Amino acid sequence: MASSCLLFHVHFSAQKPSKCSPPSFDHFKSTLSSAFKPFLKEIQQLPSRIDAGVKNTSLELVDAFVDSVFELVDQPLLPSQSNFAPVDESKEGVQVTNIDGKIPDDFAEGVYIRNGSNPLFGALTSASSMFGSSSNIWVEGEGMLHALYFCKCRDGSWTVVYKNRYVETDTFKLEKQRNKPSFLPTLEGDSPAVLSACLFNMLRFGKVNKDVSNTNVFEHAGKLYSIAENCVPRQINILTLQTLEDWEVKGAWNRPFCSHPKILDQYVSDLCNIMKQKAPGSGELVIMGIDATKPFAEMGVISEDGKKLLHRVDLKLDRCILCHEIGVTQRYIVFMDHPLLFGLKRVVEGGSLIKYEKEGDARIGIMPRYGDADSIQWFKVKPNCTFHIFNCFEDGDEVVMWGCRALDSIIPGPEKGKNKFDWFSRKLRPINSSEGSIDDQVSEEELVFPRPYEWRMNMQTGDVKERNLTGTEFAMDFPFINDAFIGLQNNYGYGQVRDSVASSASGMAKYGGLAKLYFGEQSPESYLREEQGLIKVEYHIFEKNTFCSGSAFVPKDEGVDEDDGWVITFVHNEDTNTSQVLIIDAKSFTSKPVAKITLPYRVPYGFHGAFMPMPLQNEMLTIIPAFNSKISNQAGKTR
Repeated sequence: MASSCLLFHVHFSAQKPSKCSPPSFDHFKSTLSSAFKPFLKEIQQLPSRIDAGVKNTSLELVDAFVDSVFELVDQPLLPSQSNFAPVDESKEGVQVTNIDGKIPDDFAEGVYIRNGSNPLFGALTSASSMFGSSSNIWVEGEGMLHALYFCKCRDGSWTVVYKNRYVETDTFKLEKQRNKPSFLPTLEGDSPAVLSACLFNMLRFGKVNKDVSNTNVFEHAGKLYSIAENCVPRQINILTLQTLEDWEVKGAWNRPFCSHPKILDQYVSDLCNIMKQKAPGSGELVIMGIDATKPFAEMGVISEDGKKLLHRVDLKLDRCILCHEIGVTQRYIVFMDHPLLFGLKRVVEGGSLIKYEKEGDARIGIMPRYGDADSIQWFKVKPNCTFHIFNCFEDGDEVVMWGCRALDSIIPGPEKGKNKFDWFSRKLRPINSSEGSIDDQVSEEELVFPRPYEWRMNMQTGDVKERNLTGTEFAMDFPFINDAFIGLQNNYGYGQVRDSVASSASGMAKYGGLAKLYFGEQSPESYLREEQGLIKVEYHIFEKNTFCSGSAFVPKDEGVDEDDGWVITFVHNEDTNTSQVLIIDAKSFTSKPVAKITLPYRVPYGFHGAFMPMPLQNEMLTIIPAFNSKISNQAGKTR
């Protein structure tokens, strides 16, 4: 958001509940007034025309006040949460030679890159003061990109290089220059503490919260961008990972994007004729941006070359929804209006900034690509919280959306005064215990348990059909597909499989495997289950205490079928403290990875990843300046 930090997915901080009793709002107003008296007196003595020197002095006084009144402390991590801790920035590329197995000869040359939270000063923070306490929530933390470069040498061998680098937003540079955490936490806490944090951040830095850009990466018009809901995208040099400039479409778009914009034009395989053809579309990028004040949500369409905003429309919503992902079909834009809400008024009245209203209304909006608010067709659906979708497409009169639907939200976390670790531990439990005891079973309504789900909206009748696609054995999230089928009916989807036992034990979501979904095939065991019509799913479960993040699909250059390609993912083994990248044959999904690439550094769990195909043979000295071409033939050797 333009005026707040709103990000989404995958890890949680366990900390004790605040010992501060929340002061009343009247107390806040009187306290704030008293606190500002010295500064009001100072301001009254200033001349009517304030020069820069006086302004700087005033800011120094505000800084001194904040330093004296607010105590910032690190949020601790438990031993079971150690791989959520940040790592040092490397910047320079490091050649990787420890490869178990073989990178396929027909694997795509390019860059596998993942974004994630990596707090600059070692931890998320909490602040306490006369106004109460406030804290960062688990989705915050400066963005860090982790990239693996796959370069195919002239002799057919592979050179693999790893590097990481921070996304250097303006607020990142500001805090790095000050060499200390400077922004006060604003997303959760006592209302007076949250409001005072917003005020002092705005007075000192001109922003309510810092820009973290830590959620996703995407490509448009040949350029790579880092993205999060709280700030405009940042262009990234894909070879050096250097942060370049903000992307505001030449000033035509002045708010963030949702973290999953969609490109309408893709190349798909015609499975009947085995030839390439262009899917209906124009290569345009569809974006959505939300804000805490009206207009709460706007939709936009950017030209294929990324230089022009072709369409911008106010959706005229009456509330600020936290919409993380949108969908597109050949003709429509699809988005979810679910009751995960951001409310400044609620904070002023003593409530929380972000709240999931479990009994609140949920609906799906479908709008023509160049439509306006009046052209949106709304479909009321069962209350839910859906952050991520596999795909949307048209099927006759119906628009179909497949997503990972939960009945509660992991954001922002527990209500004030409740223990964070206990709350997350309860919410991340499995529905059925390993022993299967009835006493150990919990209802889905009590958990945050996302699982694949289908909505079918009939554009002619206005009817909606809803159903679960998978059972309750595993929770699944972070879905992805072969991107060539975005907006078109697809047969396969993939997702990260949550290890509910490990997640509950650590109070943080951990993903212990991957799933391949066959949308057009019924599960062989479906007739034995209480829920009928479930689809076929294959699982690739990792070694014990090994968990993944940032998974993506890599298509074969000359692939014929939709699943011709590989799934690639970062994993970390907590027993050995080793990080790897796995390459898994999508057509032989349950088999062992074809390659395990052991990385020279630990890679913390993160959010979303992508694979960017591109030729790299002539770019190696940019990627790794110390690269010695004489040893390039050794880089691809495997053991």
